[in-house]
Parts: sequence; structure tokens; C-alpha cells
Amino acid sequence: MTDIVQTPVVTPETKGRSLFQLAAMRFKRNRAAMAGCIMLALIAIFSFLGPLFVPHTYDQVFPSYVNIGPSLEPRPDTSTLQGVMEGIATRARVTLKEFKIDGETFTATITSEQPIDARATRYFDRANEFRDTQVVGTEEEGRTLKVTGQVNREYFPFGTDSNGRDLLVRVMLGGQISIAVGLLASLVSLGIGVVYGATSGYIGGRVDNVMMRLVEIMYSLPFVFLVVVLVVFFGRSFILIFLVIGAVEWLDMARIVRGQTLALKRREFVGAAQALGLTDWQIIRRHIIPNTIGPVIVFVTVVVPKVILLESFLSFLGLGVQAPLTSWGALISEGANNIQSAPWLLIFPAIFFVLTLFSLNFVGDGLRDALDPKDR
Repeated sequence: MTDIVQTPVVTPETKGRSLFQLAAMRFKRNRAAMAGCIMLALIAIFSFLGPLFVPHTYDQVFPSYVNIGPSLEPRPDTSTLQGVMEGIATRARVTLKEFKIDGETFTATITSEQPIDARATRYFDRANEFRDTQVVGTEEEGRTLKVTGQVNREYFPFGTDSNGRDLLVRVMLGGQISIAVGLLASLVSLGIGVVYGATSGYIGGRVDNVMMRLVEIMYSLPFVFLVVVLVVFFGRSFILIFLVIGAVEWLDMARIVRGQTLALKRREFVGAAQALGLTDWQIIRRHIIPNTIGPVIVFVTVVVPKVILLESFLSFLGLGVQAPLTSWGALISEGANNIQSAPWLLIFPAIFFVLTLFSLNFVGDGLRDALDPKDR
């Protein structure tokens, strides 16, 4: 008889998934949420990395290009250079005798009854249309000069504002400030509101009563009055903006977390933690706050656009970001005042603001569905 050798069947080891991994899988399956994340990433890249690839600065003024519309064509238009050169000659108190354009190079002949100072070429370089002007010939004992230089080509895909500043760079800067204020103020409100609400809801009793009455008192204070008082004492600054907004927005966060805590502190795992001898702060830190993260994250996605709107409101009152700095809210406010004469001043910042708003809402909805304990 032959012995039958039985080969043991090796079953593949199954790996369990954590709650975070399950939530991440549900979030990735949400197409709207993923599209929102991609859009937010593109807007952030545009705002923070875009200025590195644009030759203009946010406070650079182009007097020759005030309130010009968006275009992909270079400025200036060749047909307008003759008139520009005549205006320069008038300011320099000389007469334009001849003017020619050859590609990107111009040649001009100017005359005067008196000898012309060679420093008159500064008038040409002060104009936005020309650069690198120099004298290449002198005739009639200095009364006639032949000058040459380069035509300075500029691109304004978003147009310019009423001060002649590139709107593209202004929108990038506005995105930096609006996103930074929205995120920083939301983090301030998140840190204060979560700890305050969890402590109030878990301890309960008189402590909860006193803490919630303090929140109601804070609700009754006029927001603008509080900002004015802080600006008077500490001065106007960028840091003060998100501190003030975060110090007010934490009130809603605290009430939401308190409501979640009241439901959680009666759960079995909290009773088990109490039986093990954990202190109140250890239970709040290890069990209460982690289990309130789902609603809190969703609420943060709503707070960010609200904070951006509050910042624009403060800037409109003269208490927020001041020129030459700007934000999307300030740009939208300026564009609304010039909507008939220069509608692009409103359209471009509004597009980026609306895209950010919708993307945050889609991400918030995706997080709400992914972190919903009923779907686990």
C-alpha cells in the first residue's frame, strides 16, 4: 500500500481594514467629492504657484493700460504706437519727425530748435510701450536725434483694473489671502470649539450651564463692534483678521460638538472607560473628541467659505485687507462697483470664488457620507 500524502491547503490571510480605510474607500467612490478635491488642488496651485510664472507683481501699475479688457493678444497694438510716440515727444518738448517699427524694434527721429539733451530718452522708457531706448545718431549740432529701442510687449489675459494693475496676479494674490484666512480661521474655531463643546457636554450640570450661558453672551455681542475694538487696541493686521473671525466662529462649533457629546457620553465605551479609572480629561481626549470628528470635519467645509465672505465684508468696511493687498471678496466688491464699465473685474474673481465654494460643498458632502457610522 502506498501512503497518500495530503498537502495542507494554505488559505490566504485576509487583512482587516480600519474604519479610516473604509471611510477613505467610500470617499474615493464619490465622484463629486473627488472632483471637488481636484478642483481645490488646481485652485491652490494657481493661487500659490502661479505668481512664480507671471512677470508682473500684484502692485505693479501700468499707466498705459488702465481698465483694458482681457485678451490673449500682446499689448500694445502696433497701430497705436504712432500716437503713443507723439504723446511722448510732446511731453519731452520735442518734435517727432519720423517713426518706424521693424518687428520688435522701433526707430524714431526727434528734432528741436535747441540742442536736445540725450537724457530725453528717459521719457521713452517711462512709457509702458517702450524700453531700452538709446541714442544712435546726432545731427544738426544736437538739434536732431535718432533713437532706437525695443517695443515692450505685455500680456493681460484677465485684463487690468482701474489702477492699471494686472488682474491675473491680483486674483492669484486674492486666492492666497482668502484661502489662508479661511483655513487659519477655521482651524482656530476648530481648536477652541471642539475642546470647549466636548468639555461642556461631558461634564454637564452647572459647568455646562455656565459655559453655554457664556456662549449665548458671546452670540449677543455685535461682530463688527468686536472687530472695531480689537483693531483699535492691536492695529490692523492680517493675523488679526483670522484671529477675530476664528474667535467668533467657534461658537457654532462648540454647540455642535456639545450636542454630539451629550449623545456619546451615555454610550457603553464611555462607561467602560470610567470603570477603568480614566479621568474626565482622558475620556474627553481619547473617546469623546475622536468620535465627534465626522460632523466636525463636515462643518469645517461649510465654515471656510463663510469665513471668506466675512473677510470680504471686513475689507469692504476698511477693517480687513487693505490695498495693495487684496482678496477675492475685495476684488468682487470692487468689480461690483464697475460692473457696467469693466465687467471682467467681477467675473474672474467671482468664478474662482464660486468654484471654491462648490468644491468645498462637494467635499463636505463626500466626507459626511464617508464618515457616517450607519454606512460602516
